[in-house]
Amino acid sequence: MDTRNDMLRLLHSRREGFSLEQPFYTDPEFFKLDMELIWYRDWLFIGHDCELPKPGSYITAQIGDYPIVLVRDQQGKINAFHNSCRHRGSRVCNADRGTAAKLVCPYHQWTYELDGRLLFARQMADGFDKSQFGLKPVACESVGGYIFICLAKEPADFAPMRAMIEPYLLPHRLREAKVAFESTIVEKGNWKLVWENNRECYHCAGNHPELCKTFPEAPTVTGVQGADSDPEMLAHWAKCEAAGLPSKFRIDPAGQYRATRAPLLRDAVSYTMTGKRAVKRNLSDSVATDRIGSLLLYHYPTTWNHILGDHAVTFRVLPISATETAVTTKWLVHKDAVEGVDYDLAELTHVWTETNDQDRRIVEENAFGILSPAYEPGPYSELHEGGVIQFVEWYAAFIGPRLTEGERPALRSVA
Repeated sequence: MDTRNDMLRLLHSRREGFSLEQPFYTDPEFFKLDMELIWYRDWLFIGHDCELPKPGSYITAQIGDYPIVLVRDQQGKINAFHNSCRHRGSRVCNADRGTAAKLVCPYHQWTYELDGRLLFARQMADGFDKSQFGLKPVACESVGGYIFICLAKEPADFAPMRAMIEPYLLPHRLREAKVAFESTIVEKGNWKLVWENNRECYHCAGNHPELCKTFPEAPTVTGVQGADSDPEMLAHWAKCEAAGLPSKFRIDPAGQYRATRAPLLRDAVSYTMTGKRAVKRNLSDSVATDRIGSLLLYHYPTTWNHILGDHAVTFRVLPISATETAVTTKWLVHKDAVEGVDYDLAELTHVWTETNDQDRRIVEENAFGILSPAYEPGPYSELHEGGVIQFVEWYAAFIGPRLTEGERPALRSVA
């Protein structure tokens, strides 16, 4: 079977407003095409500038078949490289994070500068040219404290995304924040199911008692339509924009990324069981306005975010297989906030720790049911699942044309 033609046929015959056919959520060959045509070709959120506080600080990630390392060099620049030694391919950095004066492969001690240059390769033949064997670079951009990478040799222009989202992010000074806590869970479901679950709150009342104490279930908040006619949203935008915080709903023409600021329920100011602050100190010294709600930022296929007055919660999605997805959550606070003094870690993380686990169970039950031979695509709720419809439309429009490209990109099209 020609998997490309099969995927294209199912995309062309799919019913708008309905979930996808079973192979999109279960088939390893469809998953390979997702990786090849989306994940290996587009900008992906990896982490935050503040996770690389000084020269030599590094973090690693695995994008499908590609191990990646991000490191801050002596000039303060953040670089990204393929985490594969130019000698015999061993991973150079095998920890999730760390600090190193140089990057040294543990296998044969080939040593690289923080800018990727090969500095030392012992007992190689005369005439060996170190300049030809530096770490292979990966395109890397930082915007508002967020680090994105792209594996493609010719990455898409990052400038339009920067232009849209940077004004929303800069007041929160996330470059100067710190990660108070981080967790990664593996959800036994396809990455698209993780996103579909995230893009609606149709399920919230019956599944997320902690989150529903503060986060509104209104479709104008969770979806992509109607916000500009919602009086509460309009009043919230006006208040926040008057305080210098960009807030109006904006979405890029292709639907890949968007941002808006939404109010929390009633007098809530943070994601806690009481709705009160989780952190005494504001996340940003530049934002003093109270009750700014949450800045909601989405970028397919890797990240959604909630940025509040006292802290931020950021999420990263990375596919592992057709039926497994890693979701990493990070709680960011002011760099000088002190655990046990300015915040209680259990209180700070409780709502989203519970919500994440509830979502994991939901996604896994969804994935289990889709495996049934009786499964067939069902209709989304136009009222409550507009965000899901938009995500599926983006996916189909994004991957469809790439399936018909004359030269199959495969792995030779990435660095």
